[in-house]
Amino acid sequence: MLMMYEVDKDWVGAPEQEIQESMNEHIAFTQYLDGRGVAWSGEALRPSTSATTLRPGADGLAVTDGPYVELTEHLGGFYVIEARDLDDALDIARRCPIATGIEVRPIWDIDTVEQEAQNA
Repeated sequence: MLMMYEVDKDWVGAPEQEIQESMNEHIAFTQYLDGRGVAWSGEALRPSTSATTLRPGADGLAVTDGPYVELTEHLGGFYVIEARDLDDALDIARRCPIATGIEVRPIWDIDTVEQEAQNA
């Protein structure tokens, strides 16, 4: 998974030119993925102020508005990609539009975890 971090922003109020430039970057990236035959999905996220957070507490789950912690950078969107290995994922991530950073993290696949446990 490519998790894209950026300064928290609500794109609804952004200037049209800025939105179009960002969209063009992501269109070019998804065309690159398609051209390589990489299976992918992805979405942009609304700003962290639109989040609702659930946390365990003494009286059960506490539901609060807003993000869990105050940060200057927030998860702004993501792509889930199919990559052969970490090197391939990093090669793909280098082509992804980057605001302030991209975290590359494997998705937990129970079948793979069970197979690794059997081979250990």
